[in-house]
Amino acid sequence: MVTSRYGWQFSAGGFWGQQTGPNPTDRAKLGSKRHLICDGRGVPLAIQLTGANRNDSQQAVGLVDAIPHLQGERGRPRHRPDCVLGDRGYDAEAIRQGLRARRIVPWLAKRNTEHDSGLGRWRWVVERTFARLNQFRRLRVRYEKRADIHEAFLALGCILICWRFLDG
Repeated sequence: MVTSRYGWQFSAGGFWGQQTGPNPTDRAKLGSKRHLICDGRGVPLAIQLTGANRNDSQQAVGLVDAIPHLQGERGRPRHRPDCVLGDRGYDAEAIRQGLRARRIVPWLAKRNTEHDSGLGRWRWVVERTFARLNQFRRLRVRYEKRADIHEAFLALGCILICWRFLDG
């Protein structure tokens, strides 16, 4: 709400603010994009929020670096996966070099090729995780202007997905 000469008025809707950008597929409306990395079972490992106009390839290496240390078997905790699968949006030589420098095998679909690479068999795992996040109405449509609040809700959604996975 904003004060004005005529008293209190409601400000414009909450579909703008930090971490937004013109959506290239929706008449340049302001929007956000969620970048997600998950394991082979669909458990979210890291998530980032950017403007809708940011390219996927700009966030890939930073998203891999955002994976927390995972407690597993005895010994050093695992920090990075053995391999990373990605669609054509992540096909860039800089990403391949960045992943190889971190001793990660990149399995990225090549641009301008037929759809027979076989990576689609595992793509549904990430799409299912996005669908699970979209079950929460607060995450399906971004109502918050501040990015830190929306990122907190994204973290809560990921926590609930992990809890449901562990609960069985």
